[in-house]
Amino acid sequence: MANTKFPTEVINLPSKGYFYPEDSPLSSGEIEIKYMTAREEDILTSANLIKKGLVIDTLLKSLITNSNVNFNDILIGDKNAIMIAARVLGYGKEYNIEITGEFDDSEKLSVDLTELKHKEVDFSKLEKGKNEFLFKLPNSKREITFKFLTSGDEDEIDRDLRAMNKLKNLVDSEMTTRLKKRITSVDGNREQSFINKFVDTEFLSVDSFALREHIDEITPDVDMIYDYISSIDGERRSVVVPMTTEFFWPSIRK
Repeated sequence: MANTKFPTEVINLPSKGYFYPEDSPLSSGEIEIKYMTAREEDILTSANLIKKGLVIDTLLKSLITNSNVNFNDILIGDKNAIMIAARVLGYGKEYNIEITGEFDDSEKLSVDLTELKHKEVDFSKLEKGKNEFLFKLPNSKREITFKFLTSGDEDEIDRDLRAMNKLKNLVDSEMTTRLKKRITSVDGNREQSFINKFVDTEFLSVDSFALREHIDEITPDVDMIYDYISSIDGERRSVVVPMTTEFFWPSIRK
């Protein structure tokens, strides 16, 4: 239940709740969050949470009013929408960034976060209530199934990457680590060891690229591309709006 001491807003999720089980509170396609308070600013400025990389998740968990929502189940695209809404409700819609051009020229840009829209996804081609999708690789013709990543998956990926970084590997393994977490079967085999071996030794780059393009096409999310008129030459340009922990920092450091 919402805490009546604070005003709340209902946020529409990019997934429309389409890929959650019917008994999940997220299947409604909406989530209620409360306005930020001084307590949430304590979270944002917590050196301990920042050091552990937990500050944003802790903030969002504090803002979600429905205690029945399992934060780990939230799809990444939906989590992005909640994060943007929290920023707007907490500090307003104006987000100031600096853009560096191809000739190392830079300009400041004020982004209106309320103008960021959800990606267009054809839900009619996807099965409701199921977060698993079939894709036939164009070159090898092998069939795989994959899922949209959740907040819990991202946490596991971050832990795996930190562990590998401690081993001082020369090769960045983020792409293959994400693929191993995202792929749920290869030719019907769901064993994680089989999937890992496939990604490491059999996954052709042409097929990997095709899969990643397909996933990007059907994944519900916020479209972070922002159109603007350059103050340098008056030309219409586009920029991908960065969304890191610094997303909240400019306002609270004033």
